[in-house]
Amino acid sequence: MGEMPRDYKREYANYHSKRRQRQRRSARNQSRSAMVAAGRAEKGDGKDVHHKDHNPKNRSTRNLMVM
Repeated sequence: MGEMPRDYKREYANYHSKRRQRQRRSARNQSRSAMVAAGRAEKGDGKDVHHKDHNPKNRSTRNLMVM
């Protein structure tokens, strides 16, 4: 009755390795780096950088929030 374990290799091949998803992840990482550089977040603080409009490519400071 238990569920099948996750197949991370298959997930990466089918989703995480796609060009669009890699660009979105890169944009999220750049946003996080910008917030750390601005002093609004710290490495290892356990907080997330939130995009108000849900678009990770919009790195405007007015669109970012630390949660």
